[in-house]
Amino acid sequence: MSNPAVKSAAPSLNTSALFSGSELVATAERIWDKDLYLGSTLQAWAIAGAVTLGVLLLAWLVKSMFAARLKALAQRTTTQLDDLLAELIGDLRLPLLTILAVVIGTRFLNLPPRLDKAVTIATVIAVGLQLIISSRLIIDFALQMLIRRSLGADGKPDPGVASSLGVMRFVGMIVIGALVLILALDNMGIAVTPLLTGLGIGGIAVALAVQNVLSDLFASLAILLDKPFVVGDNIQVGTQAGTVERIGIKTTRVRATGGEQLVFANNDLLKGVLQNFKRMDERRVAFNLNIRYSVGPEKLRQIPEIVEAALTPHAMVRFDRCNLRTLGDWAVIFEVVYFVKTPDFRTHVTVQETFNLTVLERFAEAGISFAYPTSIAMDGGKA
Repeated sequence: MSNPAVKSAAPSLNTSALFSGSELVATAERIWDKDLYLGSTLQAWAIAGAVTLGVLLLAWLVKSMFAARLKALAQRTTTQLDDLLAELIGDLRLPLLTILAVVIGTRFLNLPPRLDKAVTIATVIAVGLQLIISSRLIIDFALQMLIRRSLGADGKPDPGVASSLGVMRFVGMIVIGALVLILALDNMGIAVTPLLTGLGIGGIAVALAVQNVLSDLFASLAILLDKPFVVGDNIQVGTQAGTVERIGIKTTRVRATGGEQLVFANNDLLKGVLQNFKRMDERRVAFNLNIRYSVGPEKLRQIPEIVEAALTPHAMVRFDRCNLRTLGDWAVIFEVVYFVKTPDFRTHVTVQETFNLTVLERFAEAGISFAYPTSIAMDGGKA
């Protein structure tokens, strides 16, 4: 026979358990949908955290695995664009990517206006910094393409392009930096037009204060575009001469013939006359021969033939003329002009030395003597 007390107690225990379970679920739902912090529910914060971790994981996979595979694939192709793409992906900075992942996650939260604006500013700063960092790769890629297009028949790049890479890179970074700054300010809600107007007015004062630096900067651009000289050219400015070693943003450095380094301001190089000896096709040589008056007219007529005979054996010499130009106070002056068929200074000196020795020998054989200034002592007013 069954016990009634046991039958009546069993249903009450099951109902209590069900009641406790449903109340637990309801409590969990209330907690899940309740505003937890900054006006967002626990559900929203969980979604934001999951999205942030997902985006960060995806960015890490793209940077580490995809970039490596793309780089390996790019090495098998002839085009350079895939190499640039692999470098850009590999150059992504994880701290900046972390900021962007957090920003994307916050899109699922109901943030206060001030905090939302701070998130926007953080996004702009992170994107701007990454653009500036990546822009150096793009500029270097463009400069490398420019060098490849300027290669000569000997496989060497054009000296003008090679010497101006630093200036072009600096100007490119300044331009990109300015554009990124303007776009960042505009996305932050700052009115750019009034700011640019104010900077234009203030820029006049700044330009006046740094006008020497700016003039040298623009002079370097003029040297880059007009190419009056390039690295390796032998130039002379005033009394200073030497070989160009480096063309910088503000100065150009020249190795003087004496071994010391000369530093010229770029603007000073363009103000006066600059001689570029390396761009000579040939070197013109002109000088005088001073002959004594005691040499007779017949021997004077032989001088042009002797001079021409001394120069024509040289394969690198083109004889021009030798004429009796002036009857001077103390000498008969002949002018000699010839051309060395190369701008090389050593060849010019060698030819000049050989000519001088030959002329001395021929004049001695012909009895022709050189004149030199002399003074006559006077005794009591009588010669």
